[in-house]
Amino acid sequence: MISLDSICQHLAVIAPLELAESWDNVGLLVGDRKLSARRVMTCLTISPPVVDEAVNAEVDLIVTHHPLPFHPLQRITADTTSGQMLLRLISAGVAIYSAHTAFDSAAAGINQMLADSLSLQQCDSLVLPEDDSRLGAGRVGLLPETTSLKKLIADVAGTVGASAPRRVGRADLRVSKVGFACGSGGSFLSAARKVGCDALITGEATFHTCLEAESTGIGLGLLGHYGSERFAMERLAERLSADFGELTIWPSKSERDPIERVDA
Repeated sequence: MISLDSICQHLAVIAPLELAESWDNVGLLVGDRKLSARRVMTCLTISPPVVDEAVNAEVDLIVTHHPLPFHPLQRITADTTSGQMLLRLISAGVAIYSAHTAFDSAAAGINQMLADSLSLQQCDSLVLPEDDSRLGAGRVGLLPETTSLKKLIADVAGTVGASAPRRVGRADLRVSKVGFACGSGGSFLSAARKVGCDALITGEATFHTCLEAESTGIGLGLLGHYGSERFAMERLAERLSADFGELTIWPSKSERDPIERVDA
């Protein structure tokens, strides 16, 4: 068996924790790093079905994208859903690790995966840190050839398995320079406009951000929060399986997008 600490250190190489945003909660969040692990499960978000799966499958470590806990807790009780989940996992000896925004920005992280899906050229961070000493958030680059906004969104959605992408902007809008910001990345719109992007691909954006994109002529591709990030946790499970052949590692089978498509 492998120690939790060894797995944590390896994850910190894949997604250096210093890349995380200052408000984030990353690293080993629950557990004793001196203990050993046999079974590891990845997921986008810890939810009651994910907890059930982890406990029933005798998982030793959950590698989740979204932290649990996220905000500081004054108490852990069964009065809240988060408290119930934490108590169950702790009682079952399940550790929790999250890299979150560090994995978003890592050299082999989510935004880079999105950029690579389109073979983006001259790729760089969309938002660089002030000291320019590390990778920044998001990605921006040039497409191998100009395409329409409709095809751009369809190509990315097909690559990551986003089943219900949405669009802001004309379907035939010509796109050559594109930005990526996974998850709730609508706040990156101004940065995308500043560097001359024709379109921004993200998970979700507010209504007012969509209006701003429409009024300024920048296309928006909305893959859904789940659609823009879950695929990366599946790929992370594959990478960890290759790196730790003696461990049993899989992406959660019970996790699903809570937002369902309604067909007319």
